[in-house]
Amino acid sequence: MPVRRILVAALVALAAVPLAGTPARAHGAPTSPVSRAAACGPEGDHGGDSACQAATTAGAALREWDNIRVFGVDGKDRERIPDGELCSGGLSAYRGLDLARDDWPATELTAGARFNFRYRATIPHEGTFRLYLTRDGYDPSKRLRWADLERAPFVRVTDPPLRNGAYQFAARLPARTGRHLIYTVWQNSDSRDTYYSCSDVDFREPAGKSSLGGPGGSPAPSPAGPVEEATTLGGPAAAAGGDGSGARTSSGSGAGGVPVAAVSDLDLMRWPLIGGVGAGTLLLVVVVAARLRRAGSVPVGRPCEVRNHRAGRRREW
Repeated sequence: MPVRRILVAALVALAAVPLAGTPARAHGAPTSPVSRAAACGPEGDHGGDSACQAATTAGAALREWDNIRVFGVDGKDRERIPDGELCSGGLSAYRGLDLARDDWPATELTAGARFNFRYRATIPHEGTFRLYLTRDGYDPSKRLRWADLERAPFVRVTDPPLRNGAYQFAARLPARTGRHLIYTVWQNSDSRDTYYSCSDVDFREPAGKSSLGGPGGSPAPSPAGPVEEATTLGGPAAAAGGDGSGARTSSGSGAGGVPVAAVSDLDLMRWPLIGGVGAGTLLLVVVVAARLRRAGSVPVGRPCEVRNHRAGRRREW
């Protein structure tokens, strides 16, 4: 086969490989209640909010709102993710999400009510979701620490169904009042990636109640019982993408999303990674080039020369 045809065939095979992410590069973030990254990202409705603009200025790769992931944590979240850097997952590319502010876009929730959670999956993956809630006395004007969260998650669910581009599951909310934060950890099971997200929420009291059931009108303490295994959602409403929760996000609603390039945090620099390139095709190109070089068909450092022996002429290309 002529040299040109071999090279063209190899390049065509390489171009035919889809550049979408492979299963090992999952992406996702909560959209109900909406996370900071999803709310402030290009698919969200809050990019112009003061908190979102401050996050961008401080450093937040919001174009990759669905990719706050850390490799190799293996369940040791408290050891790997430093205090004050929980919302960024300890990644400098997202450090703006750790800003201590009380004006982040927040979702209104009813304390003690059953809520339908949605986690947007721009690239599906298998794994377990763990949702933690801040303790009573949480101060949003300070950076989030592990000590600000309940020790045990209030929701745990493994491989919930993926409907209309989002993982959906239902669970009962703990008793809280006022401003709080839900911290979502998604530990993948078919890769070693773990995703982290912060969703700011405002708890309102149930209708017709002046308190959450505590003595003397004070809020009831948060339950210390076992973690609730969330139930999965089904039926027409879930299939259509509605969460049926009645929750509202201040100044707007949550975000959708499309697959984006991955980002690595290397020495305070963001490096885009190409997903889905076939290793076999790359190897083919390398092998073909090496054989042609050894055969002298494509001399390195000078143009390929074709001789016309009959006419005694030559041409270069």
